[in-house]
Amino acid sequence: MSLRKEDMFVNKLNIKTKELFSTEVPYLKEVFDKSTYPWEILPQIKEIVAKVVASGLEGYHELEPGILVAENVKIAKTATIEAPAIIGKDTELRPGAYLRGNVIVGEKCVVGNSSELKNCILLNHVQVPHYNYVGDSILGDYAHMGAGSILSNLKSGGKNIVIHGDKEYETGLRKIGGFLGEHADIGCGSVLNPGTIIGKNTQVYPLSMLRGCFPENSIVKSQTVVVDRIEQ
Repeated sequence: MSLRKEDMFVNKLNIKTKELFSTEVPYLKEVFDKSTYPWEILPQIKEIVAKVVASGLEGYHELEPGILVAENVKIAKTATIEAPAIIGKDTELRPGAYLRGNVIVGEKCVVGNSSELKNCILLNHVQVPHYNYVGDSILGDYAHMGAGSILSNLKSGGKNIVIHGDKEYETGLRKIGGFLGEHADIGCGSVLNPGTIIGKNTQVYPLSMLRGCFPENSIVKSQTVVVDRIEQ
């Protein structure tokens, strides 16, 4: 089944926080549970990270002032971490990874070669392994970004971001990247324009340029061609 652009906005788009993410991370659960839409969490990330760093976290140690790291984290010598940041256990920061502060990286994640993170949350098992930019964004469990895919977070004119879903959602925020539901997979070389939302278990074709909200359990072939994802 293909969805025309005009049809997409009357289908179930799954843009609420609870429809995109489930998390049992103790210091994040309350924030996620209280938010209706995921962009409401973005202005709170700085405060969340600073509070957790100040109080400490069981199983974590302070690598440097303001940087909490759990057990068995691999950090390449050329990776750069700016405080404050939290990095979960069994996560790997590969050469050239750049964490610009106000970053939460969950357990068993990969932040790879020349990938840059800023004011964002990566939940567990997330992979951003090659030349990715993730700013002002939230990525759900097992989300994956192919090489060179970008979550653009600023409109060229600098105006506040509007989420284009079943209606126009005025966010009041100047910077919003993307929201990838659990198991979302973004193809290589794709650019998601500010405020784009990809539903759970949805796959985006390589070299896509997208804007708006896309339903769960789908394959996004282009901005206007979306088909059901049927598992073999």
